[in-house]
Amino acid sequence: MKFESPDMVQGNIEKIEALFPNCVTETRGEDGKLKKAVNFDLLRQMLSGDVAEGDEAYEFTWVGKKAAIVEANKPIRKTLRPCPEESVNWDTTENLYIEGDNLEVLKLLQESYLGKVKLIYIDPPYNTGNDLLYHDDFSATLDDYEEQVGLFDEHSGDKLYKNTDSNGRFHSNWCSMIYSRLLLSRNILSEDGVIFISIGEEEIGSLISICNEIFSESNCVSKIARVSKTASNMGTYFAPSIDYILCYAKNISKLPPFIGEVDTSLYTKTEKDGPRKGEKYRDDVALYQASLTLERSRNARYYITCPDGSKCIPPQNKRWRVVEETVHQLLEQNMIVFKETKTSPLFDESGNKSRWNLYTKSYLSERQGVGTLPRNYIDGFINRQGADLLKKYNIPFEFAKPVGLIQYLLKICNDKNALIVDFFAGSSTTAHAVMQQNLEDGGHRRFIMIQIAEKCDVSTEAFKQGFKDISEISKERIRRVGTKYKEDTPITTQNLDIGFRVLKLADSNMNDVYYSAGEYNQEMLKKMDSKIKPDRTDLDLLFGCLLDWGLPLSLPYKSETIDGCTVHTYAPGDPDLEIRDALIACFDEAVPTSVIETIARRNPLRAVFREECFTSSPDKINVEEIFKMITPNTRVKVI
Repeated sequence: MKFESPDMVQGNIEKIEALFPNCVTETRGEDGKLKKAVNFDLLRQMLSGDVAEGDEAYEFTWVGKKAAIVEANKPIRKTLRPCPEESVNWDTTENLYIEGDNLEVLKLLQESYLGKVKLIYIDPPYNTGNDLLYHDDFSATLDDYEEQVGLFDEHSGDKLYKNTDSNGRFHSNWCSMIYSRLLLSRNILSEDGVIFISIGEEEIGSLISICNEIFSESNCVSKIARVSKTASNMGTYFAPSIDYILCYAKNISKLPPFIGEVDTSLYTKTEKDGPRKGEKYRDDVALYQASLTLERSRNARYYITCPDGSKCIPPQNKRWRVVEETVHQLLEQNMIVFKETKTSPLFDESGNKSRWNLYTKSYLSERQGVGTLPRNYIDGFINRQGADLLKKYNIPFEFAKPVGLIQYLLKICNDKNALIVDFFAGSSTTAHAVMQQNLEDGGHRRFIMIQIAEKCDVSTEAFKQGFKDISEISKERIRRVGTKYKEDTPITTQNLDIGFRVLKLADSNMNDVYYSAGEYNQEMLKKMDSKIKPDRTDLDLLFGCLLDWGLPLSLPYKSETIDGCTVHTYAPGDPDLEIRDALIACFDEAVPTSVIETIARRNPLRAVFREECFTSSPDKINVEEIFKMITPNTRVKVI
């Protein structure tokens, strides 16, 4: 097993090879082994009709962009270690909370969640001059690294630094940071998936250019303005009161329509008789509108008979909203209202102003069934609401987004089974919103929160309350919210998933063995008794295997004892439905043949053992033969 994140470069080369096999050749890597590489001169020749020649091209670039792409594609030898003791409902929950650098975590999730995420919401740093940015590896290769090195504590391993506006690479740093993360986020979006990104005016221009490049300008769904604060008198020339939410689809042709909430206050009238007696409706949408001209439909200009017997028609070169046949149907269904007015835009048969104007009915029950298009302007969810809500839960955190805002985005996407990811989780407003929305509409949405363990300053209220880092605050918020839901409404929350599995980014479970023979000493040889680091548990190894095999990390599993050995079954199947177990693992030493045979008879899709399970090479070979004989379709791995 690889036990490292996928090599994105080699994956991209394989995609190019599928299209242009003549442009892929072989070269020797730094380790001396042959690997695939692209012949760019030949590829450029193959695309000579489309490639931009010369120095000038339409593009958005900055210092460090190429390094950011390299960093996003570079594989890492890391893993995610499970922490049941910090989790809630570890065995049954389908939610995840992952602690670590979001760039590295996204790399590890590439195979397990490739194309599986319906909605991503992130609220990255706005780059105001006081924000903390990730200190990624590519920064060290830049000429002006000296400007930042004083802000980076290499001894503590702190991956965050303050990006001040006095830095010569102020905007470039931010662009590099967000670019590599968005590159990876696109991979985990489903074909009908969508990403929402909150951003301020400081970097909205840069972010639009980056998103147009990564997701394609054709997949831009909207640029939404949001009222973020009111009654502010701060600022220089204008009081800042809005921020923005950029919305991009993975594939806009596959994105279902968004469904907004219907404003029920507009439906003020009630049918007094007829088959729809008692139903609420509105009738303030005119059948004629001044913007409609004959250029689009000449068969939509005709006379309509009014209640007094007169006839009316739109002005010259103008038309009704619908053709004549449709109007006849609407009249038969009592869906058109005639209103007397002195300011009608319509004319009668004599060319005089008509005394009537016509409106179509819209029933509340029908409109609620199909919804309405949401506006690209959001009002009603100001930041103050987010801060006030946290006070109710006694969570010491500032500048949290309102839960209602994230709920609004969840609702317009109209998918009650969506998997939602937030890789700038902060205080976990997104997780709060997912649970709240599931509570309100009975949905089965799941979340993955990703947050680095950003240290709390000693002067903050959070530190005084005992929180060492933002991640601790974030997890505690989810716990308190879930507990309150269960206490307040124990009956209606019986099936509500308020739990989460905590996983933490860590170095690989495997010992490093990258030494030449002359570099080994006696201490190193002692460590080589096992490939696996001595502090790693069965659960660590199991989840390392899940990542390497590309399995989701939130499926149920169980452990049991068979002939004195601990056996782990991940994603148990159902023999009655002919559904096989996804994976069965045993990591004990000297596993007897009876245990091997029991696992094989269960016919799992995958089986995993460690080298120490077998006392000799013949025993290892014997295991392979057992599986070949009993269940030849099981994939067997030894770590």
